[in-house]
Amino acid sequence: TMSQFLLVLVSGLASGAVYGLMGLGLVIIYRATDVVNFAMASLATLGLYVAVSLHDRGVATVLGILAAVSVTMAAGLLVRETVIRPLGQGQLFSALVVTMGVSLIAESTAGSIWGDQPKAFPSLVDGTVRWSGAAVPVQSLVTIAVAAAAMALVGYLFARTTLGSAMRAVAESADTARVVGLGAQRLARISWALGLGLAALAACLYAPRSGLVPTALVAPLFRAFAGIFLGGLTSMYGAVLGGLTIGVLDNMAANYVSASFRDTFVFSFTVLVLLIRPQGMFGTRTFQRV
Repeated sequence: TMSQFLLVLVSGLASGAVYGLMGLGLVIIYRATDVVNFAMASLATLGLYVAVSLHDRGVATVLGILAAVSVTMAAGLLVRETVIRPLGQGQLFSALVVTMGVSLIAESTAGSIWGDQPKAFPSLVDGTVRWSGAAVPVQSLVTIAVAAAAMALVGYLFARTTLGSAMRAVAESADTARVVGLGAQRLARISWALGLGLAALAACLYAPRSGLVPTALVAPLFRAFAGIFLGGLTSMYGAVLGGLTIGVLDNMAANYVSASFRDTFVFSFTVLVLLIRPQGMFGTRTFQRV
């Protein structure tokens, strides 16, 4: 029915908005520092636990979310300064492995402090809206709206501000940044903070539906990766559109094909696109980094 389709679509867009935000964070960090930051989701999980602890003490949800974003950014910057930067330039594989290690450490830390039992994460809003016969959860609509606003702000930052132009210049090449006299390290830090902040925001939008365990964000992280491969590893539009595509496909597959085949369907589709266009839908072909 039409109302069923509408529900599936809105739910898919809400999930896709989360994957898109995470993917955007991954792409911003990758473009600025050539690091594929696998630890992003686990660090955001630590932020979620802090938010839940504050919520249990009666702190407003919005403040909890701000705390989650701040904690995630701080943890991420600490990781960058202590274990990623010492690796030096161009250590793509080492950096990837290190972020995977950090990810496992963050997960076990969360488990040992807060336990492995699932916790509920507060929604920003409760209730449903009737929309052409379908009861659409307000949280889904808020998720789409908040993600869209965050994406628009990032777009504005990169397209219209001096800082954004500088970050774009560094993404093109670190030498450009030196010539322009910008601190490449400072810009790298800002990019990391921004990428991690987006991941934490995505996590706060995702957790009310999924609940919170130390590995809660593994599934959306993999879908965000599928989204950025689909969109092209260096394209910010690609990350967003790729994430949205994965979210909608995932939900359609689960509802209209079979719930047990959703992953197979999503990842097969991604592989198919990459066979046809190895650089993704919006990526540019690069040879120097492979």
